[in-house]
Amino acid sequence: MIEQLPVLLIVTPILAATLSLLLGVRYGRAGWSIAALTTTALFGLAVWLATSVFSGGTIVYEVGNFPRPIGIELVADRLSALVVVLVAGVSAGVLAYTRRGGPRGTSFYSAYLLLVGGLLGLSLTGDVFNMFVFLEITGLTTYALIAKGESGESAVAALKYLIIGTVGASLYLIGVGFLFLATGTLNMVDLAASIPAAEGGYANPLVLAAFAFVFVGFAIKIALFPLHTWQPDAYQRAPDGVTALISALVSTVSAYALFRVIYSVFTIEFLVATPHVTEVIVAFGSVSVLAGTALAVIQTEIKRTLAYSSVSQFGLVVLAYGLANETALLGGLVHLLGHAIMKGGLFLAFGVVAAKTGARTVDEYAGLARRAPFAAGTFAVLGLALVGVPPSIGFVGKWYIAVGAVEAGIWPVAVVVFLSTMLTLAYVARLIEKMYFTPPTGDVHAAERAVAADGGAENDAEATTRNPVSAGMLGAAVFAALLVVALGFSGSVFDSLLGPFVKVVLNG
Repeated sequence: MIEQLPVLLIVTPILAATLSLLLGVRYGRAGWSIAALTTTALFGLAVWLATSVFSGGTIVYEVGNFPRPIGIELVADRLSALVVVLVAGVSAGVLAYTRRGGPRGTSFYSAYLLLVGGLLGLSLTGDVFNMFVFLEITGLTTYALIAKGESGESAVAALKYLIIGTVGASLYLIGVGFLFLATGTLNMVDLAASIPAAEGGYANPLVLAAFAFVFVGFAIKIALFPLHTWQPDAYQRAPDGVTALISALVSTVSAYALFRVIYSVFTIEFLVATPHVTEVIVAFGSVSVLAGTALAVIQTEIKRTLAYSSVSQFGLVVLAYGLANETALLGGLVHLLGHAIMKGGLFLAFGVVAAKTGARTVDEYAGLARRAPFAAGTFAVLGLALVGVPPSIGFVGKWYIAVGAVEAGIWPVAVVVFLSTMLTLAYVARLIEKMYFTPPTGDVHAAERAVAADGGAENDAEATTRNPVSAGMLGAAVFAALLVVALGFSGSVFDSLLGPFVKVVLNG
């Protein structure tokens, strides 16, 4: 049964998405119940998978019992198991928000489950073409979820993301094609052995072109500067519940997939043998770090601030990939996982504030601590974690990356980490100052009355009018805040869980 867990994790949400559509024809409220049961079951399966991997080693499932290189493999190792737990846990948590916070409807929950299935497939696949298939499932469902916003601007943002995301996926597919031409295989394990054995080895023009196309394709999906232009509009215009989900998972799993391709397909030997490739990765990430934080500082819309923050935070992760030493890689992976919880929690807290008070800009957060003390406190804790204030998971990841840069003798990267931390502190401190130390201006209850008058829930309009914020909405955000603090004490745990994996990746 344990060997079947990877395929069960992928097939279950896809079948549940179909079931949601079928039952939704007759039972209008079936969507959320099916999604809730499915994500809860997925979380249980994910924990079971992770426990099995950490106790018994890597689990490999051959689809259709076809061995590699003919068949497709699903691989659960120490890193992919943690990513699977993250995807299942976050999807269940955000679902608790959407029960009252919306959006709702059978089609929404069906797309939601398809997205979860695509992300789980992307996390577990051991085949580079199969990775493209799951990238497309993830992308198409993300576009549909963004378009669920009530305004036409949501559709425009979704269309923009569709066009740019399709370019990114196409570039990745071209890179996969070059790899196949050079090696004749698509399996990741076989590729790692076949690339150096191909004519010209790591210097083969097809291999070099493949790496360039794959890296740029993923840079678009991750939203690294200057290929980030889809992200601010997508985050701002998507429904609040959708923003929390995609900000926590979509770019995170894409960044994980980039790590997998760099270190499981091209391997550390390629990075060592190819001149300037690590320098290019570090430079790309560093520029994204500084540009993202600088752009975040000057925003007035909270959602756009957090969107540009993601451009910066994923830049940190990618530059850690380029540093290619044990400490930096461990820090990059910890920050990758931690950022998903921090950013998802921040958008959930934002959604709670918006539902309760209507506040969506920095100025509208004035005096928020008096109007929504729990939401303001949650936002403050998560914001400080994003800065890297200990004890928080944000501090652990940044600390390892900075130390890794020093160990590699690349001091400018340590300076970049420090500068990004100071700039992050600038926009987080501005929000905290607004919430706790700036008196509200004008009629602070006008927006609240407008929210209440709007009602707006298709199945729960009466309840929403009475109280637009449910215990599930606030509870999901508060839990994220508590979790990022608890994980701040878990540096040694991450070292024991991921340290052996990183050593294998770097030493073979």
